Amino acid sequence: MEVGAVIAVVALLFVAFVALGVYATVKAVGAAKRGVDRTITQARRTVEDTTLRAKSFGQPGVAGELAQLRLTLRTSMRATQDALHAGVAEDASLAESVALFRRLSAHGLELDDELKRLEREPDRATVAGLLPKLKERTQRITHSADSLRWAARDRAQQFADDDLDALNAQIDIEAGALRHWTVGEHSSSRTADAGTPPGPGAGPGRARGAGADWPEPAAGAGSSSTADESWGGPAGEESPQAITGPDPRLQTRYLWQKSAKPETTN
Repeated sequence: MEVGAVIAVVALLFVAFVALGVYATVKAVGAAKRGVDRTITQARRTVEDTTLRAKSFGQPGVAGELAQLRLTLRTSMRATQDALHAGVAEDASLAESVALFRRLSAHGLELDDELKRLEREPDRATVAGLLPKLKERTQRITHSADSLRWAARDRAQQFADDDLDALNAQIDIEAGALRHWTVGEHSSSRTADAGTPPGPGAGPGRARGAGADWPEPAAGAGSSSTADESWGGPAGEESPQAITGPDPRLQTRYLWQKSAKPETTN
């Protein structure tokens, strides 16, 4: 029984791996096919647009006007489609606009097919008589497509401007908060400087800060702590006294002291 169970598990795993491999292969083939189809479609559109552009400039008369109408219609519809599909991924409210554009695309495709058939029409006089109505239909469709495209772009631009305004306001608040400590420090420094009396010799013309002269100690304060701190000495430590010789006139002479004899030189 145990051997049979092991075989059954192995068989199930094998079937699962095979099914997973088949599914991955199908998905890969489908993605490759869609990529090839998109490439072929894009190449076909490029060639067709280039041909229409050449006809609109190179062929005079009815053929050139039909080519120009088709080129205008295709350019406007493709630009609107790209703008709406790019915007709906970020703004879900454009879904209604995409639905309206699909309905408009049906009319645009119908007009493009009709213009394409008229390009092969040998009766140019009849086609020339239809041109005013064809131009009007083309203008109506392209005007609606342009309105949707520019409305979607204006909406996206407005959202971007609002987001930028909010971001600028937040940055201004953050910048003010970052400068708050600097303003407080400068205010404290100014208050401390205003409350400290100027030292002797300090005047409007004397520079302060780096490179300024040190304040001279006041008279009689040579051994004070203020003078020591001004010159970098430790606070509370007395300054050393000068060593001077005794004054002979002020000394008391005693009887046992002998006067010094002058030295003679021979």
